[in-house]
Amino acid sequence: MIVPVNECCKLLAVTLLTARDIREIAADIGLRPTKQKGQNFVIDPNTVRSIVTSAKLADHSSVVEVGPGLGSLTLGLLEAGHHVTAVEIDDVLATRLPATVEKYGQTAAAADETANFELVNADALKVTELPTAPDALVANLPYNVAVPVLLHFLEIFPSLTSVLVMVQLEVAERLAAGPGSRTYGVPSVKAQWYGDVTLAGRIGKNVFWPAPNIDSGLVHIDVTRTHRDPEQRRRLFSVVDAAFAQRRKTLRAALATWAGGPQRAEELLRAAGIDPKTRGEALGVDDFERLAAAGAASERGATSMNAAAGATSGNTLTPDDEDTLENPQESAQS
Repeated sequence: MIVPVNECCKLLAVTLLTARDIREIAADIGLRPTKQKGQNFVIDPNTVRSIVTSAKLADHSSVVEVGPGLGSLTLGLLEAGHHVTAVEIDDVLATRLPATVEKYGQTAAAADETANFELVNADALKVTELPTAPDALVANLPYNVAVPVLLHFLEIFPSLTSVLVMVQLEVAERLAAGPGSRTYGVPSVKAQWYGDVTLAGRIGKNVFWPAPNIDSGLVHIDVTRTHRDPEQRRRLFSVVDAAFAQRRKTLRAALATWAGGPQRAEELLRAAGIDPKTRGEALGVDDFERLAAAGAASERGATSMNAAAGATSGNTLTPDDEDTLENPQESAQS
């Protein structure tokens, strides 16, 4: 459900939330953060400003924020002059957030100005449209769904040109890892297919409430892939999933099911210029793209051959057909 907020108001100034503010808001709505929902709220204004700065946003960007929680980062983005569309699944948090924005931001009626804050009360993984097309995704993502949410928004919103997300440090390192690294895997390749992924910073546990068990990391993505063919993405992600499903096996063995047998996998690997004895962790995005393209070309070739075979079989004469052609009058009288 899309809930536009402050459609006739523009924030003139913003006061960021302190640790005391956050605890008071939580107490007021009876909130007890849970690990199951990945709820860890940033309580340090300086950290919030640092996150916004690390996002490297253009002036007056249209930002989508997933999991705004109590509003710390939301207010930081508004303070920097950006338009924010917040996506929140929790009904209690979604109900309170507009009041927090109004209380900590000085507003003025301006019917001729566009709203700079909108709220979408929905599951981020099911969101397929937003009231404002986003230029950037900036979020403290819930730890339990961070990678799925990131990939979902990159897939669904081609308007995105920049991403900065805060996730568990180990997830951040995995997303930014390169070929050959022990942390390089499926999330790395899929995220890097969209653009340049870099580790943008490390956030300590002490700036959160409640404090998580591990540190967090900032991941920045400069989205460079402007043309996103859904079928190309599906093929690429399919081969990536297969390559890492059995990480320690050679690609000849790991891709056997995907290709239709180990021998066929070897043929496709060689067609893509890849050693069949290589493992998936050694391939970069370009390598996987060549491999997916080889698989697609092979499928097209097989389809063409089958079509040709079908056409040929359709033109083959049976003995009865031959008799009919040789004795047309006999056939007509029968």
